[in-house]
Amino acid sequence: MSRLLIVDDELSVLSALQRSLRRHFGTALEVQVHSDPVRALALMRAQRFDLVLSDLRMPGMDGLAFLARAAQLQPDCVRLVLSGTGDFAAAQAAINELGVFRFLSKPWLDDALAEQIDAALVRALDQRRLRAAAQRALAVAVPAAEALSPQERERRRLEALEPGITEVRWGPAGEVLVSDLIDLDGAPPR
Repeated sequence: MSRLLIVDDELSVLSALQRSLRRHFGTALEVQVHSDPVRALALMRAQRFDLVLSDLRMPGMDGLAFLARAAQLQPDCVRLVLSGTGDFAAAQAAINELGVFRFLSKPWLDDALAEQIDAALVRALDQRRLRAAAQRALAVAVPAAEALSPQERERRRLEALEPGITEVRWGPAGEVLVSDLIDLDGAPPR
């Protein structure tokens, strides 16, 4: 079951959103609501959510500040904004700076709201899969890297910065062979 947290200072909006989403998703989506962003953050410290939908304009803590803190607590939680104002600068900041997935408007159409929540749930599932794949890859890579000596780790770091820097060509008498030098203009030396 997926979990959604809705934060809005208007109780009537919270009730309407809850009813609309319950009609569309039934028990497939657990919806929790809060009118206080500070208490909602405390709830996010205790429980995992797939989605969080926040009103933009709230007293005390606005939606952007709330979503920024929510992102710190649960980076994989897909964030959405709901607003009754057409504040383009706030929408731009939400999307560009906070990684908000969708900026929804009040009043909403129930079917359109359900479509946006569906899209956000797909996004949340994709993010969870990507994170799990990255963690599996890291779990494989870390033990292999830990088995390397400090010198080998440094050699690999240097090689990543400057490919070929750690390759040494040896001559028949044990001397180090140096590549031909090139002048600054790209021509071989005379």
